[in-house]
Amino acid sequence: MRHIKLRNPGAASLDRRGTLYVADADNNLRQYGPEGLPLNTFAPTQPGHAAQVEAWNMTSILVFNDDRQQLVLLDRFLALITEVRLADFLDGTVRAATLAPDNRIWLLDESNLVLREFDPNNLRLVKNTPLDLIIGRTRPDFRFLRHYQNNIYLVDRVTGVYVFDNLGNYKKKLPFVGLNMVGFRGEELYYFDGGSIHFFHLYNLTERRMALPTGVNPAEVRQVLVGESMAYIFTPTGVAVYQWK
Repeated sequence: MRHIKLRNPGAASLDRRGTLYVADADNNLRQYGPEGLPLNTFAPTQPGHAAQVEAWNMTSILVFNDDRQQLVLLDRFLALITEVRLADFLDGTVRAATLAPDNRIWLLDESNLVLREFDPNNLRLVKNTPLDLIIGRTRPDFRFLRHYQNNIYLVDRVTGVYVFDNLGNYKKKLPFVGLNMVGFRGEELYYFDGGSIHFFHLYNLTERRMALPTGVNPAEVRQVLVGESMAYIFTPTGVAVYQWK
């Protein structure tokens, strides 16, 4: 086990190589190798709260600043590619954002209850999926958005995880409530809840769970990321890196 000493680590993501990206308490983005060794750091010229980081598609890394309503795209060495002010393109507040495999960006427009797809190359909105009929009369608390294997997963802490296809068409809802985020590994969705890591097979619909490593206090765990061979457990003092069987 290795411990990355990092006060109050924030949003984080893994890419396909197992490289770890973590926003620190000052909203710098830090890059680590799979075993937790530091590689690069991106320090933004203007500070903004990194609400979500998405690195899975590897051609670029997305950082979404919710307070500044800004998208920041970086290359895999954390060099700046571009910045986009969302207020220039939509009239509303975006709560979550994620990067699609084609480098388009999905946005959850909370003000208007619309799932939107944005093309950062042509700087225009290309798709809009209204959510009001899907959500109904509930008062959602959207926390997280992720594109994975031709589906888009929208985490609502109140009612569960909404699933859309890669065109933004609604498919179903998974009844996992009280979550701030979900992760994916192979053909499984996973999340941390009740002191253990829950795995849900996306196609067999089977579930399994694994206990935290010995000595980890569940009350201190902020989030968990699971890669192919390593697991990362986030606490207020940093990130514990474990070999994953």
